[in-house]
Amino acid sequence: MMKIGFVIADNYEYDPFKKFAGEFNPTEFKALKNNGIKFNFNEKIEIVAMECGIGKVNAALATLWLIKEEKVDMILNVGLSGAIQNVQKGFIVAGEEYIECDFDLTAIGYELGVKPDQEYIYSADSSLLEKVKKCSVDYTGRLGTGDIFLADSALKAKYRDTFGICAFDMETGAIAAVCHKAEVPFLAIRKISDDCDENAVENYKELNNKKEVHLSEVAREIIEKLSESM
Repeated sequence: MMKIGFVIADNYEYDPFKKFAGEFNPTEFKALKNNGIKFNFNEKIEIVAMECGIGKVNAALATLWLIKEEKVDMILNVGLSGAIQNVQKGFIVAGEEYIECDFDLTAIGYELGVKPDQEYIYSADSSLLEKVKKCSVDYTGRLGTGDIFLADSALKAKYRDTFGICAFDMETGAIAAVCHKAEVPFLAIRKISDDCDENAVENYKELNNKKEVHLSEVAREIIEKLSESM
């Protein structure tokens, strides 16, 4: 049986996933002071999902726990992101590459985002990406990450020009870094909630208040595609 780990940041994103899981007689658990849920999607696939909390450290910790304690075969992430370029509100975006935009050693001569003597641009698992392209995905591209809710047009432009990212979030780069080091396949699927500008907070809250269910529907579609390939 394949075991898939889902890392999900907050309750606005986790609660709809939990509702979807309710169809499968799930078991709830606590780990790292976080909420988690387990269920068998079918006879081929087991799902373990964790509500990790917002931000890079929380996401990285939950990812490592799922890899080491649950021995998951892959990590998937679903959540909300802000648009940087080529995407718009409502789009479903799959990450082809991931980078931490706020990793900054420019004071000692490195370019923004560069991690000396190690990888710093992480690629999605190619097999997962090909399967996801057959699902309800509007765009694939590079995702940027930082421990900031991006609501600044000037910083948005800087990250666009420096990194060539299509969307920005607070988790995917950290999850990708852990999966890269642990050699575990990873893919993130994000829904665009705002434009990373001065109206971003209002737009983000508006979508959150709807308890967005679309991401859970896409997650189901992806799991079904994985099941079909087994």
